[in-house]
Amino acid sequence: MSFQTFEAMTRPEDGPPRLARLREHLKAQGLDGFLVPRADAHQGEYVAPSDERLAWLTGFTGSAGFAAVLGEEAGVFVDGRYTTQVKAQVDTAHFTPVPWPKTKLGPWLAERMEAGQTMGYDPWLHTGFQISEIEKAFEEKGIKLKPMVNAVDAVWEGRPGRPTGDLSLYPERFAGRSADEKRAEIAKILSDAGEAAALLTLPESIAWLLNIRGSDIPRTPVAHAFAVISADGAVDLFTDAPASDAVRDHLGQGVRFHPYGAFHTHIGTLKGKARIHTRTAPHILWGAVAEPVVGDDPCFGPQSKKTSAEIAATTEAHLRDGAAMAEFLAWLDAEAPKGALTEIAVAQKLEACRIATGELRDISFDTISGSGPNGAIVHYRVTRDTDRAVSPGELLLVDSGGQYLDGTTDVTRTMAIGTPTDEHREAFTQVLQGMIAVSLARWPKGLTGRDLDPLARAPLWRAGKDYDHGTGHGVGVYLSVHEGPHGITRRSKVVLEPGMIVSNEPGYYREGAFGIRIENLVTVVEAPPLEGADDREMLAFDTLTYVPIDRRLIDMSRLAPAELDWLNAYHARVKALISPRVSDTTRVWLDAATAPL
Repeated sequence: MSFQTFEAMTRPEDGPPRLARLREHLKAQGLDGFLVPRADAHQGEYVAPSDERLAWLTGFTGSAGFAAVLGEEAGVFVDGRYTTQVKAQVDTAHFTPVPWPKTKLGPWLAERMEAGQTMGYDPWLHTGFQISEIEKAFEEKGIKLKPMVNAVDAVWEGRPGRPTGDLSLYPERFAGRSADEKRAEIAKILSDAGEAAALLTLPESIAWLLNIRGSDIPRTPVAHAFAVISADGAVDLFTDAPASDAVRDHLGQGVRFHPYGAFHTHIGTLKGKARIHTRTAPHILWGAVAEPVVGDDPCFGPQSKKTSAEIAATTEAHLRDGAAMAEFLAWLDAEAPKGALTEIAVAQKLEACRIATGELRDISFDTISGSGPNGAIVHYRVTRDTDRAVSPGELLLVDSGGQYLDGTTDVTRTMAIGTPTDEHREAFTQVLQGMIAVSLARWPKGLTGRDLDPLARAPLWRAGKDYDHGTGHGVGVYLSVHEGPHGITRRSKVVLEPGMIVSNEPGYYREGAFGIRIENLVTVVEAPPLEGADDREMLAFDTLTYVPIDRRLIDMSRLAPAELDWLNAYHARVKALISPRVSDTTRVWLDAATAPL
């Protein structure tokens, strides 16, 4: 069994004729343009094949982005992670890559459209916040926005159907709290706010709330579902995912099942204030509810702060995964000098090591296996068309993770193949220094991820370098590998609190040459007291990921004593925790890979 496939899902040459058909359809509808997001009605990172409209139309397969199709121009908006990838995947004679969010969609459209023209959009696939931003740019020019049935669907021949996998129970011993307890907590949040109900549109929130999982979305164990939770704790669940008697008995009479398609009609019957999250809920919902109020998804806070049972469970998952990574890295060091490896072979071996644990349910995302210049493509997905040899003198970047019933993992390591250059070692050490700075951080309670982000970048900044992705994202427990709302990014204003899991992954990328990223997952904890310090409450990070860091790429002359102490202590911990879990051959490799510097 293999989870990841390596076939190219799109071809640049397919885009232009599909774009032409879409434009013909828009003209027949009296429209001057249409918005095509990489999104479904739930705004998740991963979407079902039936919702891959952006990839079908343009060829771009990244996890974030959107297209704005006009009569003479079609912009494909991508962030800094995908600036290299988009140029390789779309026909740039017909699609124009646009840097986002540096370039805002509303003003970009307003510059290209005339008064009286109309831009169509699917109100299920855009949030209220997104539409309001475009409307602001359109007001002065008299440009219209028109909600409509999706125009891409009208020209997409052979579009797949929406999946409906079975619902399953999530063990309470891993969750740490029952679904009844969670419903009661969310109900109190609503009651205290004077709200009668909240609309839940994120499948991850619903899965967490009800201690259930599904299989409708690749790499994320959730079901397509909407829900309404009332201030009395009752939940109306809207899903077509089959639920066994065991699941229904588990949920009890406090959870009422409805067909997925009944959600929009049902919310029109709600009485009293109904909370809607403006940044994740479909725009169409705002006009369907009698008394909508703006508010965060009420599950965000409780879900992000993991219980002690969740932390214990995911700790075990990470140790299991760390052993699989050690087996993989030992194999890589033995096989790479032979010169026969390719990026696909690397990804296949790593997946096989995880499968060998006997506990892997899925990978948490498609493994990024990028050698040489492909490592500079931040979210590179190797295909049989792009598969590249793993060659001596180059770097190999591998970003991967596993979905286990007890936890979700995400780890990146960059390895030297053969002898690294001085440039490799300099950049790698600067990235490592940033990762160590975050790992060692202590900060007063009340700070956000935005406050900590500069710690990871400072060593690179001093050398005139940077990276165009966040330093860290939240991570679920057998849920999404990218879980909000917290993170370590320049834009994160969410206060970091104990129990939150976040990645720590600075990087550096030289287009056409190499990429470097080092990633551990960490948990926010109460900082241990310091002798002689004042009584201010402080927080710190506790590491979850234990995988050796390539010692061959470290320039010792650049490390401060505290940085060297952290690295040696980390490797000693890796050896102590992982060595009992690996084969005899790998144990010998691990001893050398974790030897003190």
